[in-house]
Amino acid sequence: DIARNGEGGHPVSLADVAERTDLSRGYLEPLTAPLRTQHLLKGFPGKQGGYRLTRPADSITLRQIIEAAIGPVAILDCLEDSTTCLRAGDCECRVVYGLINEEIRGVLEAFTLEDLKDPRLKGELEGKLEARRREARH
Repeated sequence: DIARNGEGGHPVSLADVAERTDLSRGYLEPLTAPLRTQHLLKGFPGKQGGYRLTRPADSITLRQIIEAAIGPVAILDCLEDSTTCLRAGDCECRVVYGLINEEIRGVLEAFTLEDLKDPRLKGELEGKLEARRREARH
């Protein structure tokens, strides 16, 4: 929402984001702190204040946003830290989980905030997803 409505460098208020997205301001506020810490958002105080992106939307990936908010993308803790699992060294599935994790990271890295602003993208991706599902059934 900030990428879409903050063009021209104008700060976007969380109240406006909450209204447009039907998410509470209380839910949105804690999300802004890690995004500011990672220099993806800049806050502006005051009546006309709000938030704006620190860089163009086409240079901020979904992976950067997610990892700023929740940390490294890892479907299992042992993928980031093998000491969290006593069987990590002998686990037959760990390499498979690692491959899945890298695919997830790659998809998140492939899309930027600018991509999400394009209404055609949703239709294109839904078509690709449906085609993959059809393939998997046969």
